[in-house]
Amino acid sequence: MAVHPTLTDVTERIRERSRDSRATYLDRMARAADEGPRRAHLTCGNQAHAYAAMGADKDALAAEKTPNLGIVTAYNDMLSAHQPFESFPDRIRAAARATGATAQVAGGVPAMCDGVTQGQVGMELSLFSRDVIALATGVALSHNVFDSAVYLGVCDKIVPGLVIAAATFGYIPGVFLPAGPMTSGLPNDEKSKVRQQFAAGEVGRDALMRAEMESYHGPGTCTFYGTANSNQMLMEFMGLHLPGASFVNPGTPLRDALTEAGAKRALEITALGNDYRPVGHVLDEKAFVNGIVGLMATGGSTNLIIHLPAMARAAGVQLDIQDFADISAITPQMAKVYPNGLADVNHFHAAGGLGYMIGELLEAGLLHDDVKTVAGDGLSLYTREPRLRDGEIVWEPGAGETLNDRILRPVSDPFQKTGGLADLQGNLGRGVMKVSAVAAERHVIEAPVRVFSDQQQVKDAFKAGEFTEDTVVVVRFQGPRANGMPELHSLTPTLAVLQDRGLKVALVTDGRMSGASGKVPAAIHVSPEAADGGPLSRLRDGDVVRVDATQGTIDVLDVDLAARTPAAADLSDNGHGVGRELFEVFRNNVGLATHGAGVVV
Repeated sequence: MAVHPTLTDVTERIRERSRDSRATYLDRMARAADEGPRRAHLTCGNQAHAYAAMGADKDALAAEKTPNLGIVTAYNDMLSAHQPFESFPDRIRAAARATGATAQVAGGVPAMCDGVTQGQVGMELSLFSRDVIALATGVALSHNVFDSAVYLGVCDKIVPGLVIAAATFGYIPGVFLPAGPMTSGLPNDEKSKVRQQFAAGEVGRDALMRAEMESYHGPGTCTFYGTANSNQMLMEFMGLHLPGASFVNPGTPLRDALTEAGAKRALEITALGNDYRPVGHVLDEKAFVNGIVGLMATGGSTNLIIHLPAMARAAGVQLDIQDFADISAITPQMAKVYPNGLADVNHFHAAGGLGYMIGELLEAGLLHDDVKTVAGDGLSLYTREPRLRDGEIVWEPGAGETLNDRILRPVSDPFQKTGGLADLQGNLGRGVMKVSAVAAERHVIEAPVRVFSDQQQVKDAFKAGEFTEDTVVVVRFQGPRANGMPELHSLTPTLAVLQDRGLKVALVTDGRMSGASGKVPAAIHVSPEAADGGPLSRLRDGDVVRVDATQGTIDVLDVDLAARTPAAADLSDNGHGVGRELFEVFRNNVGLATHGAGVVV
């Protein structure tokens, strides 16, 4: 099937926009690759330091005849998604030795949990942790002793940070190794119901705690389709995972086999062999377009609309929100996974998962097949799924049809004809709305605004019974420069209760929501942000705002914003406590949300 003309046009537009930056990037990567294996440039003393603790592997390392694999790990046992990584280095080292090669843990990177910090002060460090992860990975790989790398990370900022670093070291091949989702627990719709009941005062904290613990109950990624699982999807669509690796549960024989296979593949594609596949060649314009298609087809996290431009910049590729909107307009939403539906990612995987979806999209001309991946040439490799046969992993043709059309549908009969993303522009700035979970009758909201400076003020107003009519809730001074751009996901139950009471409600903010933003229309990432003098800083209570996802607009009506003095919030408390002091340099130097809210890119 020929590639859809819009997809071709968007790809060419990105390529033209990125012409100079991509050429500069590729030239730098080529010059770095021409220097040969990195260890060859170390002195004997340098190498002795690097190999001192490696025991029986010392001789192989010193001989420099076989590749040395660097392991960058986001392991900690506070995150359920990352706890399984504890045992991965031993398994990877053993897999390397079995091929005559070596592997070393190059370094660890921080991995914070947005589920733990949701609604808490620590969330103000969350977005910036992405750039810290990129920096920490850079430190890990700076020792220059690695011929390839494997990246162990799953969740919200971890994968984007690792990708930024992998692209920066783009002359080194790299394979991303996931840990997989936890097994299914309390259904997500039941958990959401209890959250709303608690917000409305209908149940106590004991019921809320019981529901949360039954939902998040074991090792692995949270099973709803938020940012973490959107990341895993993205790594397959962009060719950085092995095919079918994303949604295999932790602690299973297949997961262990995939980890070993990923390590071996990373060693096969170094410059020392005959199939050199550096990350910089994998991450081209077509790979990023494929990633955006996957995001839209699955109804993925809005956080990736921030992360993808930052990841792309690290590879010399320039993305714009319009690219996302144009791809969304031609990409059918093929999946319904919570919060877009009742199923979780385990159900999605069982129904045919990413392999089925990629096959359908390729057949419809909605993906680029002619790409390089860590598995080989062509995205069609990712229509296969891994199986264990006599203890050996093999890839076999995946599901040729959906096994549950309530969860996963073909391109010809999707849940929605478009990917459910709206690019909003108007006199209030530029933002986005994920409409895939929002009922059609709520795609346009016009109502007076209530203006707040933080999410707690919204909750207090709700408890005081102040929301009695249709309202556009504006929460400003939540952008990256103001306070690190925390997710405002804890507002979702409150706003959902108002909506369920029959009110027309929308959220407008320069902050983030999350991959689980749900059924309330939310215009997010509004840029320029209020702390930078953006239009939101000039709104007043009672102004009438129209949020129109159908037309792609976000405007205040009958108001001359230029005639008003911007409000100046007291942000002094945002600069201290729970480590916020350490991130002042980030707040002062962060870029626009529309450009990825980057500090290091």
